[in-house]
Amino acid sequence: MSALNAVLADLHAESDDLDQRVAALSTEQWATLTPAPGWTIAHQIAHLAWTDEVSLLGVVDPERFAEVLGEAAADPGGFVDASANAGYTATAGELLVRWRAGRAALAVALAGVPDGTKLPWFGTQMSATSMATARLMETWAHGQDIADALGIQRVPTARLKHIARLAVRTRDYSFGVNDLAPPGGEFRIELGAPSGDEIWEFGPTDATDRVAGPALDLCLLATQRRHRTDLSLVATGADADRWLDIAQAFAGPPGQGRTAGQFA
Repeated sequence: MSALNAVLADLHAESDDLDQRVAALSTEQWATLTPAPGWTIAHQIAHLAWTDEVSLLGVVDPERFAEVLGEAAADPGGFVDASANAGYTATAGELLVRWRAGRAALAVALAGVPDGTKLPWFGTQMSATSMATARLMETWAHGQDIADALGIQRVPTARLKHIARLAVRTRDYSFGVNDLAPPGGEFRIELGAPSGDEIWEFGPTDATDRVAGPALDLCLLATQRRHRTDLSLVATGADADRWLDIAQAFAGPPGQGRTAGQFA
C-alpha cells in the first residue's frame, strides 16, 4: 500500500469513528459547547465539512481556492469562526450529509493526484499525502474537542503515528509562526505508541535536543488540545524545551490552546 493510500485509509477510519459518535447524538447534544470558545458540537462538524470542501478546491479548482485565500487574508482573525458560524445552524442530518459528501469527494480527488504534485494551502503547498495527513490531524483534533464536551475518554490508536510525524515535521513552522528562528539541528523524538510495545522514533540518535513521552501526549500538545503541564513529555535541551511551549501542527496564527488543569 502506498503512503497516500495508507493515510487515506486511516483518515476514513478516523472520520467514520467520529461520524458514528456524533450521528447518535440528540438535537440537544449537538448544541453542547466544546472547549473551543463559542463552538458547539455542530460548529465542530461544520468546520470539518467546510475544511474538506476547501481542501477539495485546492485539488480541483485552484483559482477558486486562491479566492478563498484572499478572503482569509482579509479577515485572518475571524475567518475560521465565520466559516463555522455559517454552517452550524443546519440540522444535524444536513451537517452529516454535507460532511460525508465532502470528505468522500476529497478522498477520491486526493487518490488521483499525480506523484510530485504540490497542492495549495494556507501559507504553504503540500503533497496529496501531506494534505490527507492534515485532514486526519484536524479530524482527530476536533474529535477530541467533541469527546471532551461529552466527557468521553477515547482509546488512542496507531493512527496517531501520522499526527505525531506531522507534529515533528512542523517543528520549524511552530517557531516561525511565533517569530522565532528555528533551531539549526534536528531533534531526537522517542514516543511510546498506544499499543505499549513500540517506540516511534524520529530524528538522529545523537541529537543533543530530545523529546520523549507518550505519542498521544505529543499529538494532544501539537494540536493544542492539552496544556503542556498536563502531559508527560520530557524535553532535553533549551530548543526542545521551547518547542514544547509552542508546538503547532495546524496552519494559521498561534492558537490559544487549553489552560493548565482544564481536563484534570
